[in-house]
Amino acid sequence: MRPYVFINAAMSADGKISAYTRKQVSISGDHDLRRVDQLKCGADAVMVGIGTVLSDDPSLTVKREEFRKKRLNSGKDENPVRIVADSLAKTPVDADILRKGNGRRIILVSESAPSGRVDGLRAAGAEIITAGENQVDLTAALEQLYDMGVRRLMVEGGGTLNWGLITQRLVDEIYVYIGNLILGGCSSPTLADGTGFPDCENACLLELVSLEPMDAGFVVQWRIK
Repeated sequence: MRPYVFINAAMSADGKISAYTRKQVSISGDHDLRRVDQLKCGADAVMVGIGTVLSDDPSLTVKREEFRKKRLNSGKDENPVRIVADSLAKTPVDADILRKGNGRRIILVSESAPSGRVDGLRAAGAEIITAGENQVDLTAALEQLYDMGVRRLMVEGGGTLNWGLITQRLVDEIYVYIGNLILGGCSSPTLADGTGFPDCENACLLELVSLEPMDAGFVVQWRIK
């Protein structure tokens, strides 16, 4: 068994989730940021890849007090479990995900992760899940997360983690905010990077659930077929 997995992302009109510099860019507006916070409020856990941690240093906390209170009133921590897929344990021990906000943090590592780094992350308050020999085995890791009580898992990228989950058929829904800008760049990260599918016959097919104008763009909700 695995959790129900949904990806949430914001991208430019040409499909880029960041600029070629890998610097964090502002694509969403205030209404969309509230929508994201509400999704996070309803999730048991939120996960990102190590690339996102190193480039953006996100805290992955619930930002609005109303949603933190809602979680507390339902008997949950004010923040969902925060997870990093990090095969070689490269998460800095002073990363915001480890320093800010209450709640559990879990680092997913492979057997190849240096023991010194793993010990440092444990000392910084993280729980460690080991799955896979050279890189994180996402299927096995999600099974362990399910056994730990995670039923709804929100994924906030980046493109490498999204691709790994999509290609292994581990995603149920995708929410994408599409903003009113073009970033360009052949090396700019997209919603799903990786090697790509060879043709349409092998592609991941989607079913449109909803399309909603928001701020200066719109939100699309897709269900994986």
